[in-house]
Amino acid sequence: MPLDLTTQSLRSLKAVAEAGSFTVAAERLGYTQSAVSKQVRALETATGATLFTRTARGVQPTAAGRALLQRATAILDQLDAAQHDVDALAGRPAGRVTLGGFPATAVQLVPQALAQLAVDHPDVEVEFRALSTPAQIRQLRSGRIELGVIAVGEALPDYDLTGLETAVLPGGPMLVAVSAEHRWAGLARVSLDELRTERWIEGRGEAGEPQFGVWPSLGAADVVHTARDWSTRLGLVAAGLGVTTVPSLLAAGLPRTVAVVRVDDPSLPARRLTLAWAGRPSPAAAAVRAAVGAAAESIARTWSGAR
Repeated sequence: MPLDLTTQSLRSLKAVAEAGSFTVAAERLGYTQSAVSKQVRALETATGATLFTRTARGVQPTAAGRALLQRATAILDQLDAAQHDVDALAGRPAGRVTLGGFPATAVQLVPQALAQLAVDHPDVEVEFRALSTPAQIRQLRSGRIELGVIAVGEALPDYDLTGLETAVLPGGPMLVAVSAEHRWAGLARVSLDELRTERWIEGRGEAGEPQFGVWPSLGAADVVHTARDWSTRLGLVAAGLGVTTVPSLLAAGLPRTVAVVRVDDPSLPARRLTLAWAGRPSPAAAAVRAAVGAAAESIARTWSGAR
């Protein structure tokens, strides 16, 4: 007897399997948790099988769940491709795009891009995921995100971008964040030598790697605190406990208790803000890509005209 399945229930199945959580899946889909649970129960009723089992780490698909997930993924991919083809013929980008970006992009770059996208292409829906560059590369390859805003260049790991398409985005300068009460607050620039006497707050990525902390070309430095998230790092800076390196993408979201200053450093390793994707982008993804590029250019112009 043919199964009576809906695309909504299949998307719920896929989201729960990817997230390992009904709660997280509901957040990603924009549904309530009860709605997602109802969709999965409907699938279990239709198939006569238990699709998920609870573990200490969340929920995991059963053998039946994995079998259905494989078919569901193929069906949803075909449906999405059909929609993309129709949209392309109609000349109107539409659909859902999953965009990744390292955390600093969530302050100004991504919001600015999405605001303009909502005006230009209201039928394009974007899910943004704040991820480290290595995590984005993995998810681009697995198809969990369609576009990623990553950082590459000197003094950064030599990421393997094989199989990915990339486009360099306009970028602003690296800055040093200091307390609003710091002697540098209000200055336009400082020298590299002046950085050597400062205490530093170092950031750490999800794998424990250094992330936007000590000035890249400074070498040995007095690191007094380490923190993973930006709010903690900037809180320590605001309290006068140290200084830290920040990308200009973050500057627009800094609290009033934190100031930024440029550094005269001709030896600063070059870093490139880069947009990456795998395969041929859908019309909707192409629209998002254009919006991100325009936002990056706008932000870069702001800094090129700054002090």
